[in-house]
Amino acid sequence: MPSSPEPAAPSLDVRAFVTTRWSVVLQLRGASSDDRAKALQELCRAYWYPLYWFVRRRGMAPHDAEDSIQSFFTFLLEKEVFARADRDRGRFRTFLLCSLKNFQANDRARRDSQKRGGGQLFVSFEELKAESRYEAEPSSDLSPERLYDQKWATSLLERVLDTLQLEYTAAGKEPMFRALRTLVWGGRDVRTYEVVAEELGTTEGAIKVAVHRLRARFKERLRDEVAQTVETPEAVDEELHYLLAALTT
Repeated sequence: MPSSPEPAAPSLDVRAFVTTRWSVVLQLRGASSDDRAKALQELCRAYWYPLYWFVRRRGMAPHDAEDSIQSFFTFLLEKEVFARADRDRGRFRTFLLCSLKNFQANDRARRDSQKRGGGQLFVSFEELKAESRYEAEPSSDLSPERLYDQKWATSLLERVLDTLQLEYTAAGKEPMFRALRTLVWGGRDVRTYEVVAEELGTTEGAIKVAVHRLRARFKERLRDEVAQTVETPEAVDEELHYLLAALTT
């Protein structure tokens, strides 16, 4: 196996919370409309799927669900809801869900006075294949709220893997990452280390080491990602435990 260095692995400490999702939100207070729009586009791209799942599971039709999520983020932008956000009151995922529920509770009256979505397009649901992705999911008897948490956890893990893929690609190791990805999370790969080693032209021992390093890196990045959505470093483990439990519900 090539001896090129593994991607750098930053440690998680209090400094990691300087740029959390909550910090970004709080910095939006008094920001220009363009800066708020850019920040909301980033947040929407990261968190649209759990929100979409929630409204679909509550019985909303596909087109209405897409429209509602776009309108929700427009509402956050135009009404400066983040100006009233308080990171000390809970998790960022909880803040978004509660805000969405409040928005939808008043949405009927709002639709009578303004065009839904306000002409603002935060994500292209057609490009994201939102409904086909939703329909491909297994059926579940869980409540919309529990499914929201489950999809939040899934989306979080997928973002971690996407980040790792970029790191490995930058280090010239994308083939290795693609071969090992499902051995870490998110797949039902039944290949043995011996088979993977043969595919990559290396030894079984080298693959074991590579898997160990990737798993360690995955855990580090996962903690970093969770840190973006909680109030304090002490809350990371609690949130990790909750989200991983939601995946197995």
